[in-house]
Amino acid sequence: MTIVTHDQTNTDTSPVAVKLGRSPHHVAIIMDGNGRWAKQRGLPRSAGHRQGTENLRRILRAAVEFDVKVLTIYAFSTENWSRPRREVSLLMRILEMVLDRELKELNENGVQIRHIGEMDGIPDRIQKKIKEACELTRNNNELILNVAFNYGGRDEIVHAVQNIIRDGVSAEDVTEEMISNYLYTGGLPDPDLIIRTSGEFRLSNFLIWQGSYAEYYYSDVYWPDFDKEEFRGALEDYANRRRRFGKTDEQIDEDTV
Repeated sequence: MTIVTHDQTNTDTSPVAVKLGRSPHHVAIIMDGNGRWAKQRGLPRSAGHRQGTENLRRILRAAVEFDVKVLTIYAFSTENWSRPRREVSLLMRILEMVLDRELKELNENGVQIRHIGEMDGIPDRIQKKIKEACELTRNNNELILNVAFNYGGRDEIVHAVQNIIRDGVSAEDVTEEMISNYLYTGGLPDPDLIIRTSGEFRLSNFLIWQGSYAEYYYSDVYWPDFDKEEFRGALEDYANRRRRFGKTDEQIDEDTV
């Protein structure tokens, strides 16, 4: 695991001059810091969540511009149900609002929406809208947007194993590839880069199987302020890394000859 931090005190907002070397195919983001962003400004937590939602628009556009093909966002974890009921209700309303307001434009711009996580516990009307959004956009191929809502990495693995058993697969036939295909992200490549905003150094039960060889980038910037240039900085940092997958530098050099 490679870890890089980005200092929030850097106030240089000038455009990044260096072109991206190679863009990661799949980027995943733990969108953290909405509450602290709001508290820092003397605003209610709801203002932070709403501003974080607005920022997602910018990052979606930037992902397409930077040639990212799969973007996975951590929107609501299985642990988030333990938050105050009022905040949980707000997060549900925000998801519903985004589906109502943004779906048409996302579809017109070729974004394929996929839900990863459990439906249990999500209000029926929102479940219906999630399924309709996924169905409407299923043939789009400009960008795949995985929305991890009511998602937990351990829960995902448990469900994958349960489904393998239900399908009558013998123990000897279980492989890593098979388990990967039974995950919510089955059929998609593992994330190349996982970004976490707000200065926290935790995975928080996010893509713990798929992220085994991902590069990690930690930023001190709260999610509502993690703009296009911050995103570009993370992608440029990724482009300058040597991905090892357990190999030595000498082996990597041999592979590139």
